[in-house]
Amino acid sequence: MPTSNTDIVSLQFLANNTKQAIFVYEVEHNQFTYLNPAFEAAFKIIKEEAIDADALLRMVHTEDQQYVIEMYQRLLNEKSSKEIEFRITLPEQEERWICLTSFLMNDTPEKEHIVGYLEDVTASKQYNDYLKKFGNKKDSVLHILTHDLSGPIGIVQSLSEILAEEAKQYNNQQIDRLIGVIERTNAYATSLIQSFINHEFLEATGVDLIKRRVNIVERFEEIIEQYRQSEAEIAKTFQFFTSSRNIFIELDDVKFIQAVNNLISNAIKFTPDGGIITVSLEERQQHVLVKVEDNGVGIPKKYHATLFDKFTNARRPGLKGESSIGLGMSIVKTIVEWHQGQIWFESEEGKGTTFYIEVPKE
Repeated sequence: MPTSNTDIVSLQFLANNTKQAIFVYEVEHNQFTYLNPAFEAAFKIIKEEAIDADALLRMVHTEDQQYVIEMYQRLLNEKSSKEIEFRITLPEQEERWICLTSFLMNDTPEKEHIVGYLEDVTASKQYNDYLKKFGNKKDSVLHILTHDLSGPIGIVQSLSEILAEEAKQYNNQQIDRLIGVIERTNAYATSLIQSFINHEFLEATGVDLIKRRVNIVERFEEIIEQYRQSEAEIAKTFQFFTSSRNIFIELDDVKFIQAVNNLISNAIKFTPDGGIITVSLEERQQHVLVKVEDNGVGIPKKYHATLFDKFTNARRPGLKGESSIGLGMSIVKTIVEWHQGQIWFESEEGKGTTFYIEVPKE
């Protein structure tokens, strides 16, 4: 349907008065043919300066420039719209997060334009990062709490069993009843904490996947630090290695960290006191490889084929009696597959286990 002059004037009026930063970019000549006032305000530049596309690219954070260039080439090659997030550095050295949505328009085979709009998402990004940071901290603390309590609770259970055996000679119903209360209360405390963790983990499957571009190194450092602070209580040493200080990847970091937390929790359960648990990140050309390694008791060969099954027969209590509902590894695998990734493991009894997660960077 042809566009009338009235339509064009109306659209231009809307673009000039909206708070959304809108632009039109001519591919052949590498220049912007239109920038609305909101765009100029967002980048704090004068209209005459905005024509230089290279100058705007230089405003992109140095760690994000290559990513923006790659996404630009992908837009030209795939001819499809793309939403990306990246950082810019304004003249006052102020860092802002920008969400860019762009579309490729073909006026003729020789003449292409990119039309798009920008949104400053710094505030929402910081708020979400704050929530995720403490959400990850909460999950780690819950796992740590389970292992911290497993020792004393196990001692109470053992003592109550000894008392029950010794009390038989007295044939005193009141003493038997009180010992029974101790045993039931102890068992309830253990199951209450474990059930809460299981509930938190299972709820991840009921929420839509929301993928964002994040520095996964920062996310891993947050959870590893929580475990390191409890090394004395857990009686394990935690190590973290990364191939780079910054590894940006598009994923739902809340769900992904839950999956990694589950692997770390399992490593704790099946690693004797004094053991070492190592988490590492390795950036490859198209993928990121995550490894969670322990030097614990290992997984018996008979359980290898069914480990990722729902309600698998591979479920085992931990070395300190920690319970398992047999759903954890199944959900870990599901979360990894949601990210178009794959998970596998290597294990030998008496020598430990290493889990591998490989996910694409985009």
